[in-house]
Amino acid sequence: MGALTVGEVAHESGVSGSAVRFYERQGLIMAARTGGNQRRFGPDAACRIRVARVAQRVGLTVNDIRELLATLPPAPEPTDWQEVHDRLTAEAERRIRELHAALDDIGSGRRLCDL
Repeated sequence: MGALTVGEVAHESGVSGSAVRFYERQGLIMAARTGGNQRRFGPDAACRIRVARVAQRVGLTVNDIRELLATLPPAPEPTDWQEVHDRLTAEAERRIRELHAALDDIGSGRRLCDL
């Protein structure tokens, strides 16, 4: 485990300290505790948070994001991150197709309650 503090992870990931603690509670990042009970995060914690934020923008739930990040090994390599990238891209594209189909239905001229 690394030695990044909540504040350092928050700064590197562009979120508040409370958001860092939220992501930890949700199991998206993990922290070790010091003898003084302070959290210390590994070097990939900020990256995991940034990826989680992108996944949220795609529309994934916290549970979906947890499952996505659970595929990563403890010390992810670039190829591991590429797999997450590929899965997230595929999910975003799937959702876009669904939204286009919904728009087509809405624009079909049929009554909305008949769709």
